[in-house]
Amino acid sequence: MSPRSAHTRLPMAAAATLALTCLAMGPASAVGTTLDMDCQASPPIGSAQQFDLSAGVDAGAPDTVAPGGALSVTLATEPMTVPGSVSGYTVKSIKDITLKAPLPTNATVTGTRLTGGSGLGSGTPSVRVSGGEIIVSVPGPIGGGKTFTLPALNLDLTAGASGGVIETRLSGTSYGSPGLTFTASVPILFVTVSVPTSCYPSPNPVLTSTAIS
Repeated sequence: MSPRSAHTRLPMAAAATLALTCLAMGPASAVGTTLDMDCQASPPIGSAQQFDLSAGVDAGAPDTVAPGGALSVTLATEPMTVPGSVSGYTVKSIKDITLKAPLPTNATVTGTRLTGGSGLGSGTPSVRVSGGEIIVSVPGPIGGGKTFTLPALNLDLTAGASGGVIETRLSGTSYGSPGLTFTASVPILFVTVSVPTSCYPSPNPVLTSTAIS
């Protein structure tokens, strides 16, 4: 390995580490629940870096609902801060944050919307339903050192048959099938490199639970 190659690999791995450590994000869950994420950052030079994330999250949903009744679920996150630097190397920004959640069990989604959020850069956040998943996209970019709050995800649902349970949780079973992705932009030597990151919940807890009765 050449001296330049070794010098380049180290800061990219360090930048990926800090991005993962500071961006403990995910969908909201029951108050006081910790969501543990298994993550992998893939710098363009050098091997992939594996890390763990733990995120404290909140959510709101009724305990019970009548069969065929309407209910709402709200998933929100606390403010987060993009790291400005690590080991003397700058983190320029993060972008293309994507969160995925499977459609809730035993319910029909009648509406999805995002509310609130701040410090999210020039891009407009969006939510859509595709392939059996609810997908929240935040294009950014969000600058290094900036504090931001992701918009809350609000779901309007119609309950299914009596005896069922309506549950929400995060998607993701592997790095190749993640529930959370984002890309960190890191200046290295004379260029800015992109460090894509993929995370999935491990374990994958239920975020909200509503009994149909």
